[in-house]
Amino acid sequence: MSGHGELKRVLRPIHLWAIAVGLVISGDYFGWNYGVPKAGPVGMILATLVVTVMYLCFIFSYTELSTAIPNSGGPYAYARRALGPFGGFVAAFATLLEFVFAPPAIALAIGDYLNFRFHVPPLAGAVGAFILFGAVNIVGVGIAVTFELVVTALAAFELVLYFFLTAPHLQVANIVTTPLVKDGWAGLFAALPFSIWFYLGLEGVAMSAEEVVDPKRDIPKGYIAGMLTLVVLALGTLICTNGVLTVDEIVPKDTPDAPLPHALAKVLASDHPMTHLMVYLGLFGLVASFHGILMGCSRQVFALARADYLPKFMAQLHPRFGTPVWAVVVPALVGVAAALTGQGALLIGLAGLGAVLLYIVSLISLFALRRREPGLERPFVAPLYPVLPVVALVLALLFLAAFLASSPLLHGVADPAMLAKDPVPWSLGLFGIALAHFLLVTRPKVARQPDDARMAATE
Repeated sequence: MSGHGELKRVLRPIHLWAIAVGLVISGDYFGWNYGVPKAGPVGMILATLVVTVMYLCFIFSYTELSTAIPNSGGPYAYARRALGPFGGFVAAFATLLEFVFAPPAIALAIGDYLNFRFHVPPLAGAVGAFILFGAVNIVGVGIAVTFELVVTALAAFELVLYFFLTAPHLQVANIVTTPLVKDGWAGLFAALPFSIWFYLGLEGVAMSAEEVVDPKRDIPKGYIAGMLTLVVLALGTLICTNGVLTVDEIVPKDTPDAPLPHALAKVLASDHPMTHLMVYLGLFGLVASFHGILMGCSRQVFALARADYLPKFMAQLHPRFGTPVWAVVVPALVGVAAALTGQGALLIGLAGLGAVLLYIVSLISLFALRRREPGLERPFVAPLYPVLPVVALVLALLFLAAFLASSPLLHGVADPAMLAKDPVPWSLGLFGIALAHFLLVTRPKVARQPDDARMAATE
């Protein structure tokens, strides 16, 4: 392996659009449907609109951070500079929680799609995804982002085609149910964690900042174009799928992570050529997110290892490809182990909880940097500051409350079977392990670094 060098700058706005959309587009294919039985179709749409507002406000705020401090560490780099080493640790933990556990959730969905069409055992398909796309990420960023661009474009095309095929079969009665919002505010609140799945991972674009040719100009273009694309796709998916399937059908018992093929099978028949085509193309959406999040995760792990927050060997670059090979391999191994549990809903919860915590820490970092470093060069300034960041922070705190409110642990439930599927106790346990590592290993190393080295880690 080579030393801890610099990543190659090859990314342009079109690549950033592909990464932004690709990271998230799998959320249109599965995951969100678990929220429909909790709030009903209208409640799920309302919850998604609230989440959309939060992400719009957050991305405009987050872009200021990612252009002012273009570092592959992303949230960790911003929080460390704004809040110190412990703030960096909290951001790093949140990011790893999201980016390590989202891929196995998506891998399980890939397995379900393969099972739906080819009868491949779902777990075999999930493990195969890690092996194949881990290798693609190791070969090189140029190949990886070109691949991401192609599969993202195909996935977006597939969703538009899906809208045209299902739109003539929409039934208003499937969407406008009685009651209009199941369980009222409680149902809406319970649906929020699943609505986040439509946009979860979008902040991962910032983790490729060191590989962007002109980050100060290109990152805002990629983020904004990606966000607008995702809003249209999310609303179209919600309306078309809920308009075809009933609430009882939205989470099928046989392949719960494949609602779109089930919707097409209902309106066209399962053996219709277009249904087959949609399954094939649907895999591109899952693959785009799976591959993109793997790439973002490896860059985060690379940056954390380079800054002594993780073992140093994970910052080593491949001598030929110049990619952080161990930062790809180690999270992939953890992901395979998580996928083998088969607990898709739990993994979605862990990733969502990490994402919300990441948003909160990042927004606090934005406010802290505005106060501590008013002279910091900010090529992109968050519009309507401080209104948009405050709206994003308040909604992110609301989402955190929704996660906590849904936890059996915090309601005093002691049933081991229920707690095993609850992301909150798992998150607390992982945080305890990570905190012990930080206090015993990371903090002494960081304390010994000179001030200029600490600053260099975030520049």
